[in-house]
Order: sequence, then structure tokens, then C-alpha cells
Amino acid sequence: MIVAMAALTSLGLFFGLLLSLAARIFRVPVNAQREEIMALLPGVNCGQCGYPGCGGAADALIAGQAVPTLCPPGGSALARSLATALGQTLDSAENGPPLLAEIDEGRCIGCAHCGKQCPTDAIIGAPKQIHSVFQEACMGCGLCVDVCPTECLQLRPQTPTLAHWLWPKPMLEGA
Repeated sequence: MIVAMAALTSLGLFFGLLLSLAARIFRVPVNAQREEIMALLPGVNCGQCGYPGCGGAADALIAGQAVPTLCPPGGSALARSLATALGQTLDSAENGPPLLAEIDEGRCIGCAHCGKQCPTDAIIGAPKQIHSVFQEACMGCGLCVDVCPTECLQLRPQTPTLAHWLWPKPMLEGA
């Protein structure tokens, strides 16, 4: 019994050492800038930016093939942080408030196609029941709008609340 325990212990130590050595030899270098950009992106891989997920968008940003405003769900705050991380500047023109999904409850038939497509589970409702959108969870990707058979889902500007309302900038006197 002691011989079997010693044999298994020595095999475990040998294979552990072998794995440790293999991890050092076959290490894959990590791009620190890509990791930083991936941490900034939402990570839901909605594809609204036109790239295959957030990893593809991060690679395109690093290569200079995309602009920092490529992620509509992230909005202007994400665009500013991406531009800062990449050392770029943004155009001063704002795109306006973010667009979020909204359901016309009078036309909703409760088919539940939209809830299956939502990557953040922002659509509340059961089959054959009227659905509603939880605005705080919606990221405005538009995937639900494409599958709605009655076209009761639309992307509309976010209604201002105290949580995200911004004071408008004053107009210049001579402008």
C-alpha cells in the first residue's frame, strides 16, 4: 500500500513538473493593449459593430481599421474611453442619446421571438403574453427588432431619467 501511494505521488509530481515546464516553453504572448480594449468593450458579442464579436472589434481597433465609435450599445462613454486607450481623438459631434428597444404593447402578440434573441435578457414576458422591455438592461443592439413578426419593436431614443440625464451645454452669445 505504501509503495502504491509513493508511486502515485511521484507520478503526480513528475507530471506536474512536466506541465509546468510545458507552460513555460509553449507560452503564448499576450497583447496588453488588446486585453485593455477587451476590458472596456461590453463583451456581449452582439455583432452590431460589424465584426465577429468584441474580440474581432478589438483587433480591428488596434489595427486602425475601425473607429472608436464602432460600438453602438456602448454609447459615447465607451467611445471616449476607447479613444483615450488608443491615443486618438473623437469628432466633437455627438450621436445623440442611445437608442433602446421599445415595444408597442397594443400590437404585441406574445410570440416570444424577441426574448430569445436578446443577449442581456432585457425583454420581460412569457409566450402568449404581452412583453415589455427592461430599459436599464437594454443595450440597443437591435437583434430583437429584426425577429419581431408584428413590427411592434422599435429602437427609440432613451427617455431621460435622473440616473442618466445630462445638463445641456449653454449656447455661446456670438454664435
